[in-house]
Amino acid sequence: MKILFAGGGTAGHINPALAIAGYVRQRQPDAEILYIGAKGGMEERLVPQAGFTFKGITVQGFQRKLTPKAVKNNIVTVKKAVSASKESRRIIQEFQPDICVGTGGYVSGPVLRTAAKMGIPTIIHEQNAFPGITNKMLAKHAARVMLAMPAAKEHFKGKCRFVDTGNPVRGEILTAEKEASRKQLGLDHRPVILSFGGSLGARKINEALADIIARSANDGKYQHIHAYGQYGKWFPDLLKEKGADLENADNLDIREFINDMPVCLAAADVVVARAGAITLSEIQVQGKPSVLIPSPNVAENHQYHNAMALVQNDAAVMIEEKDLTPEKLTEEIDKLAGDPSRLKEYSENAKKMAISDASKRIYSVIIEVIAANKKS
Repeated sequence: MKILFAGGGTAGHINPALAIAGYVRQRQPDAEILYIGAKGGMEERLVPQAGFTFKGITVQGFQRKLTPKAVKNNIVTVKKAVSASKESRRIIQEFQPDICVGTGGYVSGPVLRTAAKMGIPTIIHEQNAFPGITNKMLAKHAARVMLAMPAAKEHFKGKCRFVDTGNPVRGEILTAEKEASRKQLGLDHRPVILSFGGSLGARKINEALADIIARSANDGKYQHIHAYGQYGKWFPDLLKEKGADLENADNLDIREFINDMPVCLAAADVVVARAGAITLSEIQVQGKPSVLIPSPNVAENHQYHNAMALVQNDAAVMIEEKDLTPEKLTEEIDKLAGDPSRLKEYSENAKKMAISDASKRIYSVIIEVIAANKKS
């Protein structure tokens, strides 16, 4: 079996592809897997690190602004799209895949369109409640459209064969246990707040959290794990300005990155985060009540729609960034962390939304489509 994956631009498109590829390799060690991504994109580094063969094409995304600079960029984008299709055809002809799997991002466009024209079955996986432009364009050619959130269906046009698969979640997230994780981190019975704004950090989230973290440094009410990100190195100094003695506040774990997310997530009582698709899938699998602050700087405002899916199921609280203040965030955390019955309700509702066997479901779709294509 030969499987071609295409997707990139962000970890939200790359990690699902790698999770699916890893599951395929577990089930069929002799399967041949090739990943096509953008030259210079983060997938060029992440895919080989995960042990899969990578080939890059030259491609870039469109800019939606109507400025002279954006128009000039889009002219270049069109030219690169033509050459990307030619590069994709050459790679596909050499590899001869049984199926092409797209996980989103502009790089998947020329690859899946070319594969479909060559008669190779294609399937796409949409991680968000509001699908990206590339996946919406590719859906009409796809044998299956796999969804992480059923709400995405209403945004696709034409006849599509949908399959609710969920987002692939790391095995460590699935198996991490709360009490064992708290013990591993040296935490006690007090509520644990886990907060982060992504690997780069989110300034407004850092600023909004500073008050409640500084308060916890003095009253010890919460145990708080917070990652301020690569661009948030100023954050510890801000906490000190607000009166937090970080060296002696043993209930605070303030760091740049969270490299042990499965353990930290399992230990948490409340999670404060953006509303990226994979983050939410991990929150659901672990059944964690959350305060979500969607990023307004993403395509189609899809994080807002992701967050709303949990809010409408009474599994999370949402604060839009335009409404985010230290006072508002502190109030919502206090209300949630201080209400055991509400914590239990949100936890149960989040778990009801979780799909813990997403990789298995997607693998089944791959096998089904390949078999159907061979019969036809």
